[in-house]
Amino acid sequence: MNAGVTRLKPAQAVLEVVDLSISLPKGADRALAVEGATLSVLPGQTLCVVGESGSGKSMIANAVMGLLPRPQVAPVAGKILFEGTDLLALTEPQMRELRGRRIGMVFQEPMTALNPVMRIGEQIGEVFDAHGTVPAAEKRRRILAALADVGLPDPELLIDSYPFRLSGGQRQRVMIACALVLEPVLLIADEPTTALDVTTQAQILKLVRELQQRRGTAVLFITHDFGVVSEIADHVVVMQTGKIVESGAAAGVLGAPRHPYTRKLIAAIPHGHAQRATPTDDALRLLQVQDLCKTYKSGAGLFKRGRSVQAAKNINFELRRGETLGLVGESGSGKSSVGRCLVGLAPFDSGRILFKGHNLAQDGNFRRSAGGKIQMVFQDPYASLNPRHRIGAAIAGGPIAQGVAKAEAMARAMELLKLVGLGADAAQRYPHEFSGGQRQRIGIARALAMQPELLVADEPVSALDVSVQAQVLELFAQVREQFQLAMVFITHDLRVAGQMCDHIAVMQRGEVVEYGETHAVLNDPQHAYTRKLIDAVPRLASPDEAAARVA
Repeated sequence: MNAGVTRLKPAQAVLEVVDLSISLPKGADRALAVEGATLSVLPGQTLCVVGESGSGKSMIANAVMGLLPRPQVAPVAGKILFEGTDLLALTEPQMRELRGRRIGMVFQEPMTALNPVMRIGEQIGEVFDAHGTVPAAEKRRRILAALADVGLPDPELLIDSYPFRLSGGQRQRVMIACALVLEPVLLIADEPTTALDVTTQAQILKLVRELQQRRGTAVLFITHDFGVVSEIADHVVVMQTGKIVESGAAAGVLGAPRHPYTRKLIAAIPHGHAQRATPTDDALRLLQVQDLCKTYKSGAGLFKRGRSVQAAKNINFELRRGETLGLVGESGSGKSSVGRCLVGLAPFDSGRILFKGHNLAQDGNFRRSAGGKIQMVFQDPYASLNPRHRIGAAIAGGPIAQGVAKAEAMARAMELLKLVGLGADAAQRYPHEFSGGQRQRIGIARALAMQPELLVADEPVSALDVSVQAQVLELFAQVREQFQLAMVFITHDLRVAGQMCDHIAVMQRGEVVEYGETHAVLNDPQHAYTRKLIDAVPRLASPDEAAARVA
């Protein structure tokens, strides 16, 4: 055990991990994914395991569940004691008996954990089927009760719905229902709120806490966000490159972190301090959006009424060179639809988008009339990069399509890779060889290759570790200053908006409900929905508050 690490008392622990080491395949960046990890979780207690991607925290969760991809990745030392039984000594049939019945798990991405062609009720029903025969009527009753227990509306309708018809927050609630339907004594939650809206995240955290208190469940909660830790944790374990570097009561770790890595993670949380807008000398309005409307219609048929959703309703704002506007709201608020309209990826129904005083056409001439000067950075950089194209070619492709000579375009790509901190050698590698944060840097470089004047960033940091997120936000600020870009920054996190934006437009159900300077909106919100978003942001306890909790 490293210096500064406090062992949690193992007395009456539901789960004890003792000196656990997990190997990695040959050729990995290190020999052990987890090295000598020791932790324990008591009944009714929440232990948060915190660290960046690659720290080994999810490896511990998968080892407890028996889900490691053996033999390439396997425990090589230590014990995992669940109610006194060493899980590493159990056979696969014995582990199957424990999964779901005694140990439940909520995965990070519910859409990949749920079967897209099975109804919600059938998927929860599989948990009963795996652990004995339950009469059909009783099974349906318990499934409905589980859906109601996690706060889902209209369980009678949802039980027969498919996953794609549910929002991200609703799918995560279904995963929690699956994990808790047999009332396990241990719940493992692996980054269950990472990419959720702050309001949905707050609801999920509250739900986990309430269910835990009601049932006395022990919770192993894996996260990279100390804001989340502050909301839910009783004890904290901090991991770095496979090793536990600090552990102890949450109030103590949050109020007086001892290890430099813990302090680094806490410092990386977006501060959300609203900046005052800096007046610009440029009188030209680079972007003007006037009465923009966008409606999605679907589902119409011969015997079926169509569904209509107004994603944008009379949206108005303007932007000057060097300014950043934050579009803020929950999923479904219409902010991403507005962003897609701005770059010509989605047609709009009415209104006007003026770029440098010129009305951007609605037809296929949109991109031509914008001249490539409006570019987008997407939320998921891996999905937006061709996995079979080398990075250099991906960055140079846009300029080459605009008539730039290949040699000049590749030279520009090399310069941009250096600018975003990757180096020219990255040009010959493929997307899968980079981390999420590095791929987002590549996405920024690809957008800058077109020498844009307006950059639209759609949730570019929502799924990143807080430390990587801080680096990417710093990079955005750097390129905005260096290239005097105007930016539309789409986010659900008001901490990020406060740090990045000069003005904020808060969207709800397709409408802008509040608009103004960032400082004014965040410090004196006028609309109830804005106040709701601000209240939902996970807040790190101050040292005084942490000390009061310890007392």
